[in-house]
Amino acid sequence: MPRFAANLTFLFPELPFMERFAAAAKAGFSAVEFMFPYDYPLEEIRARLTENNLILILCNLPGGKWTASDRGPAADPSRRDEFQAGVEKAITAATFLGIQRLNCLVGLKPPQVSDEEVRKNIKENLFYAATKLAEKEIRLMVEPLNHHDMPGFALNTCRQVLDLLREINHPNAFLQFDIYHARRENEDLLAILSNNIERIGHIQIADCPGRHQPGTGDTDFKKLFSEIDLLHYGGYVALEYAPQPDTLTSLKWLAEYGYSLKNTA
Repeated sequence: MPRFAANLTFLFPELPFMERFAAAAKAGFSAVEFMFPYDYPLEEIRARLTENNLILILCNLPGGKWTASDRGPAADPSRRDEFQAGVEKAITAATFLGIQRLNCLVGLKPPQVSDEEVRKNIKENLFYAATKLAEKEIRLMVEPLNHHDMPGFALNTCRQVLDLLREINHPNAFLQFDIYHARRENEDLLAILSNNIERIGHIQIADCPGRHQPGTGDTDFKKLFSEIDLLHYGGYVALEYAPQPDTLTSLKWLAEYGYSLKNTA
């Protein structure tokens, strides 16, 4: 049975961020993730985790000026120093909060830079991050974002990420397998799982189309979860969807699929 985690960037959007930890625990989650911890006092985040008996399984590396449509510095050769500083900042936060996985969103392709140079820069940055994170026993995730929702993003498909990971050949670099983004790119979900399970470090789910909870689109989650179990995936499956009509109502899909949060800690 998959172990489910709550993505607090997406779930409980009606609540202030710091109140979402208690809401997740009350709903039955034992693990949470969210995008960025850097805009909040780390002491307060840790306090919310502790008082609600939650573990924080994943956050992202710094994403640059996110609210200004930046999506990370890793693809841009002119931002190498910024990327490396972000890795150090993320390690500090992860060590303090007990995070064992950090995700890299590589960012948009700079229009003035060749595809070859962008690819080379991403590979070098990923190798650097994987090495630095390994020193602290933190795993590096790399996530593609589909080109429909994120035009210009440098990595759109799981295939692109997996090819890069094979080229850099670092034991501490893994695919963050986001079901929604893969479906938007018409990728074969079961083939990705069965052929690359040793390189899948984290899984996130949302149905497609719509990016809402399972059962609102046409993704075959029953078959997907069966394959995840069959392959003995040992990580978490994070609920990274926009809940309809609200988070608690959206969680009814778990019982409909035969799951309970109490049994997935």
